[in-house]
Formats: sequence, structure tokens, C-alpha cells
Amino acid sequence: MSASQLVLGVKLRDDARFDNFHGDRNTTAAQRLESVCHQPDDVPVVVLCGDADTGKSHLLQAVCHLSEKQGRAAVCISIAELEPFGPDALSGLETHDIVCLDDVDRIAGQRMWEEAIFHLYNRIHDRGGLLLVSLADLPASLPFELPDLVSRLSHGLVIQLGIYRDEDRLKILRARAEKRGLVMADDVASYIMRRAPRRLGELLGILDILDENSLQAQRRLTIPFVKTVMGW
Repeated sequence: MSASQLVLGVKLRDDARFDNFHGDRNTTAAQRLESVCHQPDDVPVVVLCGDADTGKSHLLQAVCHLSEKQGRAAVCISIAELEPFGPDALSGLETHDIVCLDDVDRIAGQRMWEEAIFHLYNRIHDRGGLLLVSLADLPASLPFELPDLVSRLSHGLVIQLGIYRDEDRLKILRARAEKRGLVMADDVASYIMRRAPRRLGELLGILDILDENSLQAQRRLTIPFVKTVMGW
């Protein structure tokens, strides 16, 4: 399968934009990234570094939403989606003005993949485009084998994201609930935070479940209702 065929199936999440990237912990990082979208000629590559629960995927998709709004062709795809098709799946992505590759650290240590990303970087740079990648850590701290790739990534704009504190997770939970039209009182939010897993993705997954079951509760969440739905 060619990259062009793969890209056709990539859908941007409607809820992944800069204006709904909540939580004070990484606000400055998000603002810095958004500013790059308005002046993309200043840097050849942007590297988002952070743990799996820091909002990297959200921000990459937000870049694509904003870029498309500005009239530029953009694509965001995870390396996990491309891995089954091999490094050749990267061919043709440079035709986009903005290319976002999520979870690039997955291929660290795989020489053919590293070379393919290095060559993609060069093709994007030659066309005046912008490459954005996400990594679990700083480029030099990951087991990449290709020095040239590490050099390119390290000399780009590196933006580090921090793990969310509890107050950030609570703010994100309530903001997402409000967007869905769900009424979440303080006691309900606190109860969910006490019982839910610490990972933000799992926390928001609980919100999905509550949302699906809340129509009968007229969109209002109560502690007894949450207990019943979640089996807590």
C-alpha cells in the first residue's frame, strides 16, 4: 500500500485543537508550537518530547487542523499505523506542506526506518515544508543508530512536555465534560479523580463511557450514577 493510499484513511480528531488543549502544565509549550504554525519558515523540524500521557498526539493533530485552516496541506499519522507497511510507506508524504509523525521513537534502532525518516526530512526540507515528530525522550537519549538523524532532530526546535499534575487532569476532565454538555459538580469530579486511573487517556475514556450512558440521566452526572455505570 502506498503512502498516498494510507493518508486517505487518516482522520483528524475534531476535539484535538489548540483552543481545547487544557491544563496549565503544558500551556507554554502549546503556545510555542502554535506560533511555529504561523511562521513555519523559521525551523525545518519540530520535535515534541514527553511521556505517552502528555498530549503529544493532541498537539500534532492541532497543528494539522490549524494548517488546513490556513490553506496548507497537512497530514498527521502515527508510526504505529505505518509499521505494518514498512519504511516505503513514508514515500510521498513530502507532498504535504506539513507532515506530523507521531511516536517516532517506536522505530529507534531500526536502521531502514531511521534512514527513511532521514530522507523524508531532506525531501520535506528541500520543498520548503515542515516536519513535526513526537518522541518519548530527547533524540540523543533514544537508541537511534543513525547519527545524521539524531543530529537533524536535535538541531530542530525541541519542545518538551511535562506530565500533568492532578489539578491539570481535573481541569481537562471538566473542560471536556462541559464541551459534551455534561453537568459535572465539584463532588462528582473529585469522586471520579479519586477512583480513576492516573493516565489522562484512561480518565477521558471514563468520560466517554459516562457520556454514552448519561442520556437517561438527562446529561447530569451524580455520584450514584457514576458508581452504577463504572461499577465502583
